[in-house]
Amino acid sequence: MQKLLIATNNKGKQVELRALLSGLEAELATPQESGLRLKPSETGRTYAQNAQIKAEAFCKASGLPSLADDTGLEVAALGGAPGLHSARFSPDPDANDADRRKLLLSKLDGIPQPWAARFVCCVALAVPDGGIHLSEGNCKGIISREERGKRGFGYDQIFLFPEFGKTMAELTLAEKNLVSHRANAVSGILPKLKEILEG
Repeated sequence: MQKLLIATNNKGKQVELRALLSGLEAELATPQESGLRLKPSETGRTYAQNAQIKAEAFCKASGLPSLADDTGLEVAALGGAPGLHSARFSPDPDANDADRRKLLLSKLDGIPQPWAARFVCCVALAVPDGGIHLSEGNCKGIISREERGKRGFGYDQIFLFPEFGKTMAELTLAEKNLVSHRANAVSGILPKLKEILEG
């Protein structure tokens, strides 16, 4: 059975990707399980470039097909920020997810609601022969003034789906993986994954 490296150190992403890729006839592994200590510099100017940087670095280090992603939250009232810098939004290098959510809400203070937003995700699959394959997905919602829900990570507690009346953090993993940006991106690359891993 072929092996696929889930090329991220983010535990939340690992859980989601394992579930999204569970139908593949492949052995899924994380960097921790593979003994890899790697943190590629995200110097790209687009989600696709950052995803490719990470996928290629993990592929080179492991010798395995590697699937990485780059994700951002884009808030219309902030001109699309934090966008590419979502994980590095705070100037404090020790800031956690809660700190970044608080900072985002502080920047929206005084701006009329609703605050339209979308999550964008690009996944990149790097294979040992040098090939790279990309897929992008997104999902739309609004920013909630109040944090709700205990699931998920990142900005999930303040990203509200008006049609469900729930934040992303209030959805179960199965529900999230039907509608999320990451699910949409992965669905676009599944045919290529099956071709490479299952022949």
